[in-house]
Amino acid sequence: MPIRSEGRAEEAGEGGAGAGDFGEADRSKPRRPVFDWTRNDALVAIGAAVNDLIGYSLGAADDGRPVTVPALVLVVLAAPCLLARRARPVTVLGAVLVLGAALNLTTPQGPHFSAAYMVALYTVTRLRGPAVTAAAAVATVPLTVISGGHGDSSVLPGLLGNTLAVVLVVGTGLVVRRWQQEAEAKRTLLADRAVAEERRRIARELHDIVAHHITTMQLMAGGARANLAHDPGAAREALVTLEDSGRMALREMRQLLDVLRAGEEPEQVPPAPQPGTGDLGRIITESRLAGTPTEFTVRGTVRPLPPTVGLAVFRIVQEALTNSRKHAVGARAHVRLTYGPDGVDVEVRDDGARGTRPGASRPGTGGGYGLIGMRERVALQGGTLEAGSCDGGGFRVAARLPAGDPGGQ
Repeated sequence: MPIRSEGRAEEAGEGGAGAGDFGEADRSKPRRPVFDWTRNDALVAIGAAVNDLIGYSLGAADDGRPVTVPALVLVVLAAPCLLARRARPVTVLGAVLVLGAALNLTTPQGPHFSAAYMVALYTVTRLRGPAVTAAAAVATVPLTVISGGHGDSSVLPGLLGNTLAVVLVVGTGLVVRRWQQEAEAKRTLLADRAVAEERRRIARELHDIVAHHITTMQLMAGGARANLAHDPGAAREALVTLEDSGRMALREMRQLLDVLRAGEEPEQVPPAPQPGTGDLGRIITESRLAGTPTEFTVRGTVRPLPPTVGLAVFRIVQEALTNSRKHAVGARAHVRLTYGPDGVDVEVRDDGARGTRPGASRPGTGGGYGLIGMRERVALQGGTLEAGSCDGGGFRVAARLPAGDPGGQ
């Protein structure tokens, strides 16, 4: 007769059986062992036995009746039946009603509704469907007022009292069951939202990694092809940059996959840190080698940033420079990083593509995945983002991110 610990086992017992399917038992699921009970089940059974014993003893004392051993045995026997109430709720209710009827027929006592009745009927209401619950309630009322002609001869008060007790027990079970259904639906909704948010985060990372590196590799390949005949040195340098960009893309993709697979298998080596503000120099160099003259300015006192803020700054600069190379060929870019007392500002601006008129809109500036990803990153950090065309031509992306203690995140 195994005794399970509380926690998940308890939820799987009452909550699991009721939350997943409040109707009839799912025949496709394996049935629980009859005596697979928890510590709480034992406490409920003991409490019901003590309550019924006290009630029977006080009732006998008030009526001047002797306390007999057979009556005590019948009262106590209902308690072990409650240990199987989760696995066989209808059977347990039937056994408790039979023992109660036997007690009423053999022992003179007044109308009563025992604690064993309440626990068994409540469990049926929680774990079975409306039809079974209604049948159990209808059967409970007459079986609890059966009498052998001893004691109180008034059946009507007992019938009314027990009917009210049944209504209260069934009503409580229905309310709790409804509450548990709503709680389970809320947990499912929160889990779905968490999964959707994780998918958006993964899509954001993949877009930033792939868009930046693929654009750089495409430009480097084009430059190498154009210079292959008359300037082999420049072509060789472009190919080296192309190789480095491909290697960096693979490394960042591997880091992202390691995060997704965390916990599935033990890691042999510690994961590489995510890029941050210290890696901006590499992005600036790649932008220059890809044909976009890029200036980089740092203002304020340089200090370590929280990892998530540093990653957000890195991705914003990476995506903004990628957009400049794609939509403003031949433009000059300016990256400015400003450290403030309570945050950091990052601005990426270009002077527009050759031949474009001032204030001309850029393709994809309305709702591209890059800008959406930047807005989501900034929003997650509690910052603000501005992105749009400049009056004098070009495009500007500016973000303000709060940055507290680097160890706080």
